[in-house]
Amino acid sequence: MKHRQLRVNELVKRELSATIAREINFEGALVSVNAVDVTPDLKSAHVFVSILGADKGGGVIDKLEAHRAALQAELSRHVVLKYTPHLIFHLDESIKRGARVLEILDNLGKPDGQDE
Repeated sequence: MKHRQLRVNELVKRELSATIAREINFEGALVSVNAVDVTPDLKSAHVFVSILGADKGGGVIDKLEAHRAALQAELSRHVVLKYTPHLIFHLDESIKRGARVLEILDNLGKPDGQDE
């Protein structure tokens, strides 16, 4: 990936994270933007979000989709690009998978009868 595209990805991620934290309230859930992948033509951006808390993700993604136009408008005010990318939200479960792998690795070192 080109250096410029990496910088654009990071800039959009930072601004979108701040905007989501300011504008949208998620009851009982912590939502964080893990990664943003802007296409080379700058017309769309895949936003990967992770959710910690009571909400299962479907409601959060639906809420983000409902606020997509406002988020894009706010992004266009803060980030000057040739095109304002169309935001596409995805649920990122990499943190949950990583925690599960660490749990499995922890259990490998214990003798068979010893589950805390």
